[in-house]
Amino acid sequence: MFVDLPPRPREQFTLVGCRPEGALADLLERVPVEELGTERAWLGDLYLAGPEPAPGTPPSWWGEDVGDLVVLAHQPSKALPGTVDIDFDGFVHVYDRTEAVERPGDATEFFLQSRDGAPYGKCLDVRGVFREQSAPPVPNIRLLGCKPEPPLLAALAAAGPQSDAARRGRRIIADVYAVTADGSVGRVTEAAVYGMVEAGEPSRLGAGLLDVTIASEPREPLPTGVLDILEHWHRGRPTDKNLWADYDRTLRHYWAGMALTRRSREPDSPAGGTYDLDGRFVTDIEGFYCAIGEAINGPGGYFGWNLDALDDCFSGGFGAQIPFRIVWHTSSVARTHLVPGYDKRRLGPAVTFDYLQDMLTEHHIEIDLR
Repeated sequence: MFVDLPPRPREQFTLVGCRPEGALADLLERVPVEELGTERAWLGDLYLAGPEPAPGTPPSWWGEDVGDLVVLAHQPSKALPGTVDIDFDGFVHVYDRTEAVERPGDATEFFLQSRDGAPYGKCLDVRGVFREQSAPPVPNIRLLGCKPEPPLLAALAAAGPQSDAARRGRRIIADVYAVTADGSVGRVTEAAVYGMVEAGEPSRLGAGLLDVTIASEPREPLPTGVLDILEHWHRGRPTDKNLWADYDRTLRHYWAGMALTRRSREPDSPAGGTYDLDGRFVTDIEGFYCAIGEAINGPGGYFGWNLDALDDCFSGGFGAQIPFRIVWHTSSVARTHLVPGYDKRRLGPAVTFDYLQDMLTEHHIEIDLR
């Protein structure tokens, strides 16, 4: 369940029978062949869409986003005279690298757009984007020292080579919760067990406990650093700020997720308050979410972990009623790091310092930059 995978490899795609327009056509014209595959041949994002449906008819396919694209090659297409085939590498925008990307069954051509809807042309076919779900990167999960409840006991009883009906009885779907030293429980963000119960055997961790093996369904495991985060929360909510500061962007995301699942249910502080945001470690957008959560709700506090969630927090119920004032200490760190550009982790435009300021101001939050 906690395994550090190698970085997701870049994927290769081909637009077949393409009539490029706009920025895509311009890139193909200005970049010489010897510079294809380099930064000069970087396109960014591409949205693959189907034809416009008839008025009043919902689309049969909502399209796919492909990001961080670099043109590798282009050549005249054999599929349609007067068109080109264009090879790229980049990433399909999926939540989990094991996800299937289903080909639309009725698509006879694909329309190409930028993230903001600017036309890039159209093509007859796309190779490399659509695929079946891949195998799980970690085939088995082991639950050690498990005290099974009736549903898991039933799945264990059905284990073994049996009928399809029995196989269905072996399948479990379970969210994962962590138990703290005081006995309280909270969900571990994005942690879940999906799969077929294979076997159970007595555990060395205690009498009556079992070690249970589960054949995992396709799903990325959580990074091992999440275990370190859980240690910080084992005795309850942290009492020191900035325990997340040494984490990378991925683990800062999980820290904010832990803060969400363990957030206080106390009433909001009244409007008009002042909150001190420690900006020393806001070197990325994930660091901002951790820092503003602790500014408003104290160590381990939550106040959003993406832009949509941050916007939700301004509506109340998350610790503070607007309007309020933020004193942003050492704001120069964020100003230096949260700059315009392409965020390869998010596969989209970077969230900038100026954007955050504008967002806060629009929600009637006064910002005092220090």
